[in-house]
Amino acid sequence: MDLEAIFHWLYIVGMAVGAIYFISLSTNPRGIPQYEYLVAAFIPIWSGLAYLSMVLPHGELEQGKVAVAGQITHYARYLDWVVTTPLLLLALSWTGMHRLPKKDWVLPAALMMTQVIVVVCGLVADLSVIPWVRYLWYINGVVAFLVVMWGIWGPLRAKTRSQGGDLSSFYDRLTTYFTVLWICYPLVWILGPSGFRVFNQTVDTFLFCLIPFFSKVGFSYLDLHGLRSISSSVAESSTDSTVGNVMQFFLRTPRRNRLSTRRRSYD
Repeated sequence: MDLEAIFHWLYIVGMAVGAIYFISLSTNPRGIPQYEYLVAAFIPIWSGLAYLSMVLPHGELEQGKVAVAGQITHYARYLDWVVTTPLLLLALSWTGMHRLPKKDWVLPAALMMTQVIVVVCGLVADLSVIPWVRYLWYINGVVAFLVVMWGIWGPLRAKTRSQGGDLSSFYDRLTTYFTVLWICYPLVWILGPSGFRVFNQTVDTFLFCLIPFFSKVGFSYLDLHGLRSISSSVAESSTDSTVGNVMQFFLRTPRRNRLSTRRRSYD
């Protein structure tokens, strides 16, 4: 078994563990809607199955990948991303509108549809043989990606400002984590075999296993536990409390101030 297959199998195991964990977490929702746990569990299930297609034995037809222009296009990744990345934006949108009695569904829908454009542009770029055409599609995807970033840092972030300082601060920190990881995707793409070929396919495979793990399972873990920490009307679990404390440490906001802010938001 080569290194790429090992990386893929480790990723698949990580996705399975994440899905099982989120399903178990849903048995005690602590004020978080069950559909948020459902989406959190579905994301690693879908992603793990997509990556599984790249490691199972195959015959004449190569599963999950194809050779194009001297490099391997892992189209199974795009099959993963076209489903999971819009769902991650949906989860972030739910967090940004957590306390709103009436949700704005237009903004999340716009973000999700734009993200589909990002992924499709990346796939077309990866399948393009002519270099300038490949980079043109890549640039189109980056422009759409910037629109998504504007959406989560602009109008979606603005919605959190009327929902209490604790939720607003949590959203800022979570979105920073989200943004840093998502920026890695186009950077790895352009520096790897699909672009300038600064590093080889093995490094590319490792990075596209490591980054998606933290952007999917890692994000949902922080998102759900953070929401449980600020939303639960009963005693926090030790994990919820730990995540809340860590987020507050990076925000440089004392935990007692966060709790008093939460009480004021309901007065």
